[in-house]
Order: sequence, then C-alpha cells, then structure tokens
Amino acid sequence: MQALLTQSPLIFISVAFILALLIGSFLNVVIHRLPIMMEREWRTQCDEMSAVPADSLPVGRFDLMVPGSRCPSCGHQITALQNIPILSFVLLGGKCAGCDMKISVRYPVIELVTAVLSSIVAWRFGFGWEAAAAIVMTWALVAISVIDFDHQIIPDSLSLPLVWAGLTLSLFHPMQGAQNLFVDPQTAIVGALGGYLSLWSVYQLFRLITGKEGMGYGDFKLLAALGAWLGWKMLPVIILMSAVVGATVGIMLIVSKRHERSVPIPFGPYLAAAGWIAMLWGPDIVDWYLDLMS
Repeated sequence: MQALLTQSPLIFISVAFILALLIGSFLNVVIHRLPIMMEREWRTQCDEMSAVPADSLPVGRFDLMVPGSRCPSCGHQITALQNIPILSFVLLGGKCAGCDMKISVRYPVIELVTAVLSSIVAWRFGFGWEAAAAIVMTWALVAISVIDFDHQIIPDSLSLPLVWAGLTLSLFHPMQGAQNLFVDPQTAIVGALGGYLSLWSVYQLFRLITGKEGMGYGDFKLLAALGAWLGWKMLPVIILMSAVVGATVGIMLIVSKRHERSVPIPFGPYLAAAGWIAMLWGPDIVDWYLDLMS
C-alpha cells in the first residue's frame, strides 16, 4: 500500500481528499462544540464563586464525542447515513430529515474546503511524514480560523499543541526526503519565541498609545505555533501577508457597511491563511521577492 501511494501521486491525493472529507465533518463538530465546552468551563468556575447557575448551557456530559449530533430545531438524532460528508447534504436536499429545517450550507463548505486544502498539501509534498504533518496542521488551521471568525477566540487546546508539535518535529530535522517543512530545533525555538513576542510587542505598544486592546493572546500563540513549525525566517512573510490581507478585507467590510468600526475583526483567519501558504510555498515566495528586489 505504501509503495502504491508513493508511486502514484493521484491515488495519494485522492486518499487525502476522501480522508479530509471525513475529518472536515468532525471539524464541524469541533468548531461548534469547543467554544461551548470552553464557556461551560468558564461558567462552572464562575458558578463556584457566585452560586449563579448557567441555565443556558447544556447539562451532563458534553464534549467532542458525546452526545451524538442532533438537529438543533427538533432534536432529531443524525444517523451515520445522514452524516456522510457533502453527499448526505445533497441527498437530504439541505434539510433535516426530521423537521425539514434548512441545514446551514457552511457544513458541507467546511468539509469541501478541508478536503481541497488537504489535497493541495498532498500534491505539494507527496507521500510521506511531511505531508501527514502538514495535513494535520491544515485541519487545525481550518478549525482555528472558523472558531476565531465566529467567537473572536483561539482555543489554547488547539494552538498550544501546535506549538509543541512544531518543536517536536524540529527534533527530526533533517528528515530524508523532506522539502521545507521541518526546521532545526534552534530555528524552531527562535521562531516560536519571535512569533509570540512580535505580536505581543505590537499589542502592548497599541494598548499604551490608545488604551485599547488591538488583538488577543490567541493570535500570539498561533503565530508562535507557525514560527515553531516553519522557523523564524518565515515570520516576516506570514506577518506581512496576513496584515495586508486583513487590512484590505477589513477596510472593504467597513466601506461596504457590512462591519461596524466598533466591532473587532478577528486576525486569526488571516494568520492561519498566511501560515498555510508559507508552509507550502514560503521559500519560493522569499526567493521570488529577493529576485524581484535584485
């Protein structure tokens, strides 16, 4: 099987696509439940101090595995056949099988985006540990981006494992057949420190000047994770790309009156997108820029 995946890139890409579709379905669960789990934990801690119950939150066991997925409208239990990525959405006509309530198109979109991005990673790196690591990183970045977009938070349970994973992977540098993903431990450590401290410094300077918080600590930890994975040399590329795209999109939203000036715009999705691009083509982008300047 390994020889087949190694010798046939198309088969490997296809396997990555199908696997990522299934993972995309699970990411929908993570994106929906993880913020609720975090809020339950926070409210539980508050309840212990204030004795005010959090009636609006689910009771009993509630995590990424339990309870099973249900329709938020009628409580219909979603069966395995009704939970096949994309296909079930199409066959059900985008409606709940129990009450005909419309299912958000975002669910199949996240599944498809996860599959497409994972396929691109498989195509870029080819079969091997490097592709496996980059695909897992892609899944994490998808979940982080959507959660931050929805709630303006980046869970530590996603960002901190990425930091440690990047530092751990650096121990295997150089890896035979690896292209540009794995960096040496010194580069990874400096990358993690530089990633965190660079945004932390901007945050402190902005707060000193304006008295307001310009971003959250989750952004610092996400950039630290990207620095641990890709090394400190990729940090300027990531920061520049995310800042330019984030500023452009933010201005467009404000001008089009789709976003109020007083409402914060999450920076995590732009960091994640820039980090993903740098993971695949970072050295090529740097070489292109240096050739252009020279």
